[in-house]
Amino acid sequence: MGDEVGISHSIREDSIGGGLGEGKDTEGSSGRGRDSSGDGRIEVDSGLDSVELMFNKVAYSLSAQGLDNNSEEDGDEDGELHREAEESDSSEDEVHKKCFLLIAPRNTIGDVPLEWYADEEHIGYDITGKKIKKQPRKDRLDSYLAGVDDSKNWRKIYDEYNDEEVELTKSESKIIRRLLKGKTPHADFDPYAPYVDWFTWEDKKFPLSNAPEPKRRFIPSKWEHKKVVQYIRAIRKGLIKFDQPKEDSTDKDRIGLSYIPAPKPKIAGHEESYNPSVEYIPTQEEINSYQLMFEEDRPKFIPKRFESLRSVPAYEKALKEGFERCLDLYLCPRTRKKRINIDPESLKPKLPSRKDLKPYPIICYLDYKGHTGPVVSISVSVTGQWIASGSKDGTVRIWEVETGRCLRVWEVDEAVQHVSWNPVPELPILAVCVGQDLLLLNTGLGNAEEQSRMTELLNVKESPPVDDSGLNTSIVRWSQHEKHEGIRLKHTKSVSKVEWHRKGDYFTTVVPDTRAILIHQLSKKLTQNPFKKLHGLPVSAVFHPTRSIFFIATKKNVRVYDLLKQKLIKKLEAGVREISSIAIHPAGDNVIVGSREGKICWFDMDLSSQPYKILNCHPKDVTNVAFHRSYPLFASSSEDCSAYVFHGMVYSDLNQNPLIVPLEILRGHSSTKSGG
Repeated sequence: MGDEVGISHSIREDSIGGGLGEGKDTEGSSGRGRDSSGDGRIEVDSGLDSVELMFNKVAYSLSAQGLDNNSEEDGDEDGELHREAEESDSSEDEVHKKCFLLIAPRNTIGDVPLEWYADEEHIGYDITGKKIKKQPRKDRLDSYLAGVDDSKNWRKIYDEYNDEEVELTKSESKIIRRLLKGKTPHADFDPYAPYVDWFTWEDKKFPLSNAPEPKRRFIPSKWEHKKVVQYIRAIRKGLIKFDQPKEDSTDKDRIGLSYIPAPKPKIAGHEESYNPSVEYIPTQEEINSYQLMFEEDRPKFIPKRFESLRSVPAYEKALKEGFERCLDLYLCPRTRKKRINIDPESLKPKLPSRKDLKPYPIICYLDYKGHTGPVVSISVSVTGQWIASGSKDGTVRIWEVETGRCLRVWEVDEAVQHVSWNPVPELPILAVCVGQDLLLLNTGLGNAEEQSRMTELLNVKESPPVDDSGLNTSIVRWSQHEKHEGIRLKHTKSVSKVEWHRKGDYFTTVVPDTRAILIHQLSKKLTQNPFKKLHGLPVSAVFHPTRSIFFIATKKNVRVYDLLKQKLIKKLEAGVREISSIAIHPAGDNVIVGSREGKICWFDMDLSSQPYKILNCHPKDVTNVAFHRSYPLFASSSEDCSAYVFHGMVYSDLNQNPLIVPLEILRGHSSTKSGG
């Protein structure tokens, strides 16, 4: 060892924790030692002084945390470390290692699992890189005996990471007790210290920051919106389930028949006493008057007076009532059903008063008499002045609506199936279905100009060509009617219905036997069959009142076609046994369908292909349904000799459903051969 030994050191803050970094490389950080006594002892001027200062700070920090208070053994160890630091002539690395041992764990394997050392003889490595040997394990009996002899055994905790027993100091045990009680670790800390407002608010007119308010404070948070959407999807998928209200499980948990409690009798009053007061006892006249009452009005119990309870006789009806109770328990159902008391009036829909829905027909105003057979079809002209009727007696009549006067009669010699006016007021032409023929008749109404135009339209110049076999090559044969002024359209089978287009040039006929729906053009005298493959037997066919849409009603459903695009656009499923008639609302968005089972189906075209309402009103078959042209009314006729009138208001607001109110039942017709 020489006369002077140079010692330099550099202590980093991150090596031993915060607050210990005063020993950085500065002037005087390297000191010199000299052998002043000559016995080989080295005195350190500044280098070891800084190391000693570092040790003092470590000890002070540990004592401030309560880890070394009231522990003499710990103090002795600290003293030894101080002396060792002062007297040791080791190098600077040893000093750093001893400083690190004060606050660093013994084992330095880090996050390596201890299971990896299960089959090894060591548990890890210390700071010098040496293996830490595993201590011999004691069985439970040895550990128990060792704990009996050691009074401080309750303070010892086994550190599995370092494979050693650690004895807690008194201050550490106090800290643990305070934590278990929910208090702060240190008793000197005041959790409810008074708040100190370091900022003075007097005479401050402006905020601390003059920055404008950010935009996020005025708009909804997109992150909260995403979170809400996640919760909604989880609820719909069933991932989040809410707690259902607990039901009374007494009946479900019961084994066997369900318990049915006995009915609670009325609480006895003064009159049921064996010795009631005199005012409760009826007189003989009152008892005689009871015999004249009805049995349900007669009192069930007549009070009597006895001297003592011993004199009260047995109940006369005890055996009978006991038998009836047993009989009720035997015959009653063994399931308890919760009944809800609901007022039937509250279930009825709230409809407007009929007085507010006038005008609508109430009584019979006129009788149009003249037909000798049952009338099967009527049609009102567009002007509302004339009405045409067809009967099974083989006649077609035109009546004046206001007076009931018969203007004209055509004898067609066959039963009339259907009549229909042309919807154009300038063309008062009447179409009549008679057997296999369709007659277009000139009614003779209108001025001279209209008559000349009708005469020109109802004139057929040439007949369709005929082949060698004598068969007609066209679908329908157009010819001039010899007896009446008009045109005759000869079909191969009987014609059941005829309907006009809104412009009055086109009209359609229904031939059920051949499953044909024919469309005719009056101006060009042409006939075409665009629907050659119909799914079902056709019943009726009508044009849309405003658009180029065509409705075909079969016995099971209604098919809606677009004539311009020539394709099917919708199929209405009525869900009835057989459809008998169809009518289109003047606005064109609602359809009513009559059936052979007395039901009327209301369809909302914009809503669904299923019926919006099904009205089950007629006991027999519905023969025809119709809408009023101007009023919100529709009616249905049936074979039960009655006609039902309904209020059917359709709103322009698509969110409001149509209002349907039954108004009146019109009777007065007579039945012939089970037909209305």
